[in-house]
Amino acid sequence: MEERCLPHNHGQKIEHGFDHMPKEEDFQTVADIFKQLCDGKRIRVFWLLCHCEECVINLASLVGMSSPALSHHLRQLKSSGLIVSRREGKEVYYRAADTQQARMLHLMIEKMVEISCPNDTAVKA
Repeated sequence: MEERCLPHNHGQKIEHGFDHMPKEEDFQTVADIFKQLCDGKRIRVFWLLCHCEECVINLASLVGMSSPALSHHLRQLKSSGLIVSRREGKEVYYRAADTQQARMLHLMIEKMVEISCPNDTAVKA
């Protein structure tokens, strides 16, 4: 971070306290991930994919959505890097990405709604 001279001197000497502040682009990455939280259905889909790998038809049934509506949410989650997919023949299977961002988001969702994970392989606090 460049040297800054703050307009008001309140005696706090914070000019150098933020020398290691992340870049603006880093904050934008966080904002893009948190944009995924604007829809409860999308959060539910992500939560399910933290616990299983599944195809669109079965996921749509689990969350009570049409396949096209679910596909929209899957595209959003995939473009943000929170889920990944793999093809097996004609089927495409989705699951949560094995990233720190996905694990932390999963943990945050669990803490916010106070849900217990259905198995021991999920993220633990």
